[in-house]
Amino acid sequence: MAQNPSKSEASVHIIYTEQPEHEEPEAYHIRTLASVVGSEDAARVAILYSYKHAASGFSAKLTPEQVSEMSKQPGVLQVVPSRTLQLHSGPGRMHV
Repeated sequence: MAQNPSKSEASVHIIYTEQPEHEEPEAYHIRTLASVVGSEDAARVAILYSYKHAASGFSAKLTPEQVSEMSKQPGVLQVVPSRTLQLHSGPGRMHV
């Protein structure tokens, strides 16, 4: 059974943002995260992946307090916990 993380432990979240108009997506993502983690250097370390094509956003490890602050940032549309889904295969099942 998985243990629940403590209230101050960081976990991976996906942060969906507006599409930046006059700036590269990754630079916008770093600037947005820096407002919560304290600096652009800290944001570069915290960002796990920057999404640029189908949606604008990034994934980062955030504490519950940082999730709350990130949700209030201009241009942030949604902050959701990242989930890993297991695909099951067996007789008669299709691989997708």
